[in-house]
Amino acid sequence: MPSPRTVAPESTAVRVALWRAIHLQVDEPPHVIEDEVGLELVGPGKNWRRRPDMGKNGTSGFRAGVVARARYVEDLVTERIADGVAQYVILGAGLDTFAQRRPELAAKTRVFEIDQYGPQEWKRRRLHEVGYGVPDWLRLVPVDFEADEDWWERLVEAGFDPDRPAVLASTGVSMYLTEDAVADTLAKAAKTAPGSTLAMTFLLPPETVAAGGDEPRHPIRFR
Repeated sequence: MPSPRTVAPESTAVRVALWRAIHLQVDEPPHVIEDEVGLELVGPGKNWRRRPDMGKNGTSGFRAGVVARARYVEDLVTERIADGVAQYVILGAGLDTFAQRRPELAAKTRVFEIDQYGPQEWKRRRLHEVGYGVPDWLRLVPVDFEADEDWWERLVEAGFDPDRPAVLASTGVSMYLTEDAVADTLAKAAKTAPGSTLAMTFLLPPETVAAGGDEPRHPIRFR
């Protein structure tokens, strides 16, 4: 396993975290999700809302998709924990903040965040710096996908029980992966125990998008 090296998260992960935060500041209530933890972790400075990718109107559609998919997955996880599922795996976790915002719920399960070594080490350090820490029920699982590391193997090594059902979520990730990588993700997810659930977002091929409009990411859910 490579030595941890702090690398700032991808610009896309930062943008998503800031969109979730700005949702509370520019969109009318009731709000779909309340999440300013990502903003706290990023610490973008006082002028962050002046960024060109933070415009209220120009980014409204993208922002709506981000908060909607976050709420969809969070409701799903809440439902499955109530059903007794005690494992939650976040593939390509980035700046996901479920564990920090919903500790009373997350502590009833074991949360596994899978991400690249550098950005995950950055997040680990920021969690300690801002006072959240990393509780025992939160497992940060570093995986070097470019080195063809097996995320399933790393997941099991981190304490995941393949014989017990789980919720797996992959949002805003598949569009950055190759077709082979997506197929591999689905194949590994299919190895989970009966009663497991997978939620994944995806983009439709460009030729299927209606002229004059952007097709939103669609959540898919398998059990």
